[in-house]
Amino acid sequence: MTSPRRPVTPSKVLMLTATLALGACASVPRQPYTAAEAQAAEVAGIPNARAFADASVATLTAMMAAPGARARPFAYLALSGGGGDGAYGAGVLKGWSEAGTRPEFSLVSGVSTGALTAPFAFLGPAYDPVLEEIYTSGVASTLVKDPNLVNVVFGSGLFGDGRLRDLVGRYVTPDLLAAVAAEHAKGRRLLVVTTNLDSKRAMIWNMGVIAASGAPNAAALFRDVLTASASVPAVFPAQLLDVEAAGHGFQELHVDGSVVTPVFTVPQAVIANGRGHVSAPTKADIYVLMNGRIEPDFELVPDDTLSIVKETVATGSQARSRASLAATYAFARANRIGFHLTYIDGAAPRTTAAKGFDTAYMRSLHRIGYEKARSGTAWQDTVPVAPIVASTLASR
Repeated sequence: MTSPRRPVTPSKVLMLTATLALGACASVPRQPYTAAEAQAAEVAGIPNARAFADASVATLTAMMAAPGARARPFAYLALSGGGGDGAYGAGVLKGWSEAGTRPEFSLVSGVSTGALTAPFAFLGPAYDPVLEEIYTSGVASTLVKDPNLVNVVFGSGLFGDGRLRDLVGRYVTPDLLAAVAAEHAKGRRLLVVTTNLDSKRAMIWNMGVIAASGAPNAAALFRDVLTASASVPAVFPAQLLDVEAAGHGFQELHVDGSVVTPVFTVPQAVIANGRGHVSAPTKADIYVLMNGRIEPDFELVPDDTLSIVKETVATGSQARSRASLAATYAFARANRIGFHLTYIDGAAPRTTAAKGFDTAYMRSLHRIGYEKARSGTAWQDTVPVAPIVASTLASR
């Protein structure tokens, strides 16, 4: 017997029609460039501002490790994507500060909503109120007001052209850049990951290099990279970033960093080299703050196209997150690096709001993260085992 189909509402028909229309709609022509130029491209006036995430070990090590880093304790904070779930991470940081156990991070990386959090986490507890404002005051919920399907068709994203960029620009001030530059000069590093759609590769941006460059385009680039990292395809518009190769100027198309990697911990080239290829500091710890759920759980999915697409994407992201965490954990163990993980567990509330940008929901997540970190229960030193594996092990 065939199960009855759920009714398809007019809004879902419109959404599906708009999605299918994407391939047929004309867009503004872009300046062409070659694969060789893509490989050699740099930001004009700001050398060494970025590298592909799959670059050589030597290139990535030079970006991530400052001279003399091995002589002092090393604390690395990796912030994941997760939309409005970034409120959890903001709460963890605040509670951690108040507990008096939060280290000064040698290195901070951010992807998607983690990229928006990263500069403030990097600069320390004095910026906790800024993160609390972003995620709990209601300002973040304005990002997903008044969706417009016409915007999707013409490439501006469901929630408007420039809305996310304007919000980021409100907080990327000259004072912020000066503070990031000062910490970079001390040997600390701030990294943000975007997805270069033209090259189909993740790109790592050294935000301290950008902030310290003194280039006239530094503030705009800093803002645009953060925006690009959080620009979920079809939800927010992709970002065109100006670069050049051998005097040829062109624009690359960048979107959400979590398209490739939900969280950036250790580069794949470094992990592949395994033990013996990394000279860790005397004391090293990596803290992975997942702004989302990583444990698979049961939820009946409506039998309609949009729900299936949404849950398929979420399932893929969750699986990539678990794989990345498992690889990072194994690498940390092999190299005697402390591993610490926090994430949103099954006891936390859920929301049906777009990308989780519901103010009441974000406030509840912020409170949960805050209370866990304040009480010292936020962090665990292992990666959770999938339920089916756990039950198998328990039966033996």
